[in-house]
Amino acid sequence: MHTQHVLDRAYGFVPNHVLKRAAASRLIYALHPSAVNFSQHVPAADDPHKRIPAHVSGVNAITIDKFEGRYLLSGGADSSIAIWDLEAQTDATTAGETHLPLSVVNKTSEEHKLGITQVQFYPFDSLAFLTSSYDHTVKLYSSETLAPSASFDLDSVVYNIALSPIASHLLVACATQHPNVRLVDLRSGANTHSLAGHSGAILSTAWSPVREHILGSGATDGSVRFWDIRRSVGELGVLDLEDSIGILGKPTSSFSRNSSRGQAHRGPVNGLVWTEDGRHLVTCGHDQRIRVWDTETGANTLANFGPMVKNSGLAPCIPVLPPVSNLQPGADLIFYPNEHEIIAYELFDGKLIRRLRRPQAQPQIPVPAANAKGQRNVKDRITSLAWRAHDVEMYSAHADGSIASWRPRTQEDAELDEEEDQEREDQEAGRKRKRNVLDEIYQGLTKKQIVFGNMGP
Repeated sequence: MHTQHVLDRAYGFVPNHVLKRAAASRLIYALHPSAVNFSQHVPAADDPHKRIPAHVSGVNAITIDKFEGRYLLSGGADSSIAIWDLEAQTDATTAGETHLPLSVVNKTSEEHKLGITQVQFYPFDSLAFLTSSYDHTVKLYSSETLAPSASFDLDSVVYNIALSPIASHLLVACATQHPNVRLVDLRSGANTHSLAGHSGAILSTAWSPVREHILGSGATDGSVRFWDIRRSVGELGVLDLEDSIGILGKPTSSFSRNSSRGQAHRGPVNGLVWTEDGRHLVTCGHDQRIRVWDTETGANTLANFGPMVKNSGLAPCIPVLPPVSNLQPGADLIFYPNEHEIIAYELFDGKLIRRLRRPQAQPQIPVPAANAKGQRNVKDRITSLAWRAHDVEMYSAHADGSIASWRPRTQEDAELDEEEDQEREDQEAGRKRKRNVLDEIYQGLTKKQIVFGNMGP
């Protein structure tokens, strides 16, 4: 932590929250890959070096409960589900410190028949959670028993599900192959109604964090639409990438009603996330663009994130926004899952901050052939990100079956790295000295003149 911040706080020049923001912000900027692993079980004694992944066929989705920030839920490409206690003591294995799951459910007749697409904890506690799948269903589970208590068949692939973080209603907004947003009521167990307007499959849905009846959705037609689920004609407006001004003045709905043909992206939209205050919406599309929108006017803020952004596939591609309470005012960050790396940008101007990658020495888990429907195993591709509440920690799910943790780089980490670097330099210097000695001996032998004596009498 910067000494000046501590002195300013000690003398009462700044309030406590300023010091907290400064400290947390420095930690976020210091995120780096942790050595902790996630495995289904400890390797057998006869093969102690065998690495057991979190999910054998790949991890498709993860989430962390927002109440305690303690439990991580993961869903696999083979329909398996696991819950992990992030505060439990890790096990020492040949692969390093390893988290073992609290409980696991592998594929059975009662579970999903195909890969998981999304996992979500219950809105107000972590005793239950929901999953969606390529097998057309959304299921409700008990977190304690991992037994499904309800199942909803939507008759089409379910790419994403969303639960409101604030609403009194228990509506699940489902993004499916069907061009309508489907709403499922957990109280009645009914598929209440559909929101019509998109002309292609829905890939992403996200509820407003400040207005319980407002919903956003993105589809393969490139459009992003806003809905008020209380209205008979639910659509409030459509975002248009060409509109950098928005409407003049604020309408009663506080959303723009642009042309119904407006496009937010020149390609499918498979990622939506709101800022905490609900004033901005971040969208991600197959045109390799991240866009930030003013939800009061519907204007494109024109934040430019540069040419490195990659996005393909119909699976969710949802960035993570760290809590604003941990950042300096106006310095919001976004962590984007960019295939094999995580890229950190400043949210409102698109400035590149960091590129986070796992070490090249990361042991690769053999990936089975992705011939089963619903699997999307592409080497070490990042499939999902999750932020841990109450901590400065981020987690990533990978198609090779692993789950990675990202934690602030401490002074001890830096010292250990320096020691390792120094040790490598010393070893290299030793090898160089040996090579020089051998070279000198060789050069001496080749340059030495050989005199033949007189063979005569």
